Amino acid sequence: MNARRKFLQQSTLLAAGGILLPAFESNAFSIFKNGTSPSDQVNIGAIGIKGMGWSNVMSALKIPGVNLVAVCDVDRSVIDKRLGELSKNNKDVSNIKVYGDYRKLLEQKDIDAVIIGTPDHWHALMMIHACEAGKDVYVEKPVGNSIIECNRMVAAQKRYNKIVQAGQWQRSQQHFKDAVAFVHSGQLGNIRTAKVWCYQGWMKPGPVVPDSAPPEGVDYKQWLGPAATRPFNSSRFHFNFRWFWDYAGGLMTDWGVHLLDYALMGMKAELPISIAGLGGKFAYPDLYEETPDTLTTLYEFEKFNLVWDSAMGIDNGSYGRDHGIAFIGNNGTLILNRGGWEVIEERQSKNKVIMPFQKSSDNGLDKHWVNFIAAVKSRKAEELNCSIQAGAHVATVAQMGNISFRSGKKLLWNKTKGAFTDEAVNQKYLLSKYYNGYKLPVV
Repeated sequence: MNARRKFLQQSTLLAAGGILLPAFESNAFSIFKNGTSPSDQVNIGAIGIKGMGWSNVMSALKIPGVNLVAVCDVDRSVIDKRLGELSKNNKDVSNIKVYGDYRKLLEQKDIDAVIIGTPDHWHALMMIHACEAGKDVYVEKPVGNSIIECNRMVAAQKRYNKIVQAGQWQRSQQHFKDAVAFVHSGQLGNIRTAKVWCYQGWMKPGPVVPDSAPPEGVDYKQWLGPAATRPFNSSRFHFNFRWFWDYAGGLMTDWGVHLLDYALMGMKAELPISIAGLGGKFAYPDLYEETPDTLTTLYEFEKFNLVWDSAMGIDNGSYGRDHGIAFIGNNGTLILNRGGWEVIEERQSKNKVIMPFQKSSDNGLDKHWVNFIAAVKSRKAEELNCSIQAGAHVATVAQMGNISFRSGKKLLWNKTKGAFTDEAVNQKYLLSKYYNGYKLPVV
């Protein structure tokens, strides 16, 4: 393993400036086109491969020299489906080892890096254990399901000195970088408000269904892991885990870590002074979710306000867009989302500023993986586009909004103590409770 690491460290994968957009041709992976030697391979194992975990695998396998050597999922039907897809595409799956318990995958010596694509409540434990096992990690967002989990994940990366990328792939898209550079240029004038919204019409909760036996081939006990034991219910399983506090944090953490991230970057903001979250199950009170279908959160910073606005089941968000970030300045407003960005003028300003729509032109997920593999080979964590520190920062801000909503209180943050000023709230919400014999390691 040490010899493999040495080979990876010596790799000259990227030429100077190679990760900048001009170095990419139409193919984000053109920097790898000269091939890789056997000693320059990166072997990956994937934990949780139904949704984004598999999207990550597909992006990773586009990079020459990256090999999938192991998969792990608690649902055997998912494993069979994914291996079948690879076989249909003429991929040899005979050497891919299959696991139902991630701890066994981490024991596999030839794995250099792991993908964590599980429900959120597993992210912290798996990332910490993977680092402890000597693996680099690509962990899906939000990186932690509580503020203390985020802190422990950062500490684990530092202690074990591993390369850890958070799955906030928008950080690798050029148009997002260009938009933030424009904000930082000062042309918008004083920015008084950063508005973030997420209206997701296709994300509508379903009807309440009765408990049932787990589907055949599903290790439900392993799926629950550190979450509270309860009977299996299909409305809480697979994609739907997002809408239950035991496993996730609703739209605030699902989309919020993507969108709040760029609001915070644009404003060069750390953590807020106060947080007030208001919302509820206003649109679909009789459907299955616990997290709010409607949520508005106001974050107070020293020189501006940040507003989060989310809604399930409808698409009519601000500025005619179903999601986005708006930087509202004295001279104009910059509007940014996954499709592109533009600046609309402030009519009353003498310093008018306009920028026509700049369309997105690259694949953020693919470029995020190029960036991760490059850092794995160079051993330079500072080259990551979204380090665990960056992922923990925005996940903490998102958790703050949820905690304010759940506690029913406007909260003040004590920067020095790294906690809220309300001790009862700290005791109840800073760390997710762990059950079934699981404990979050103190790193």
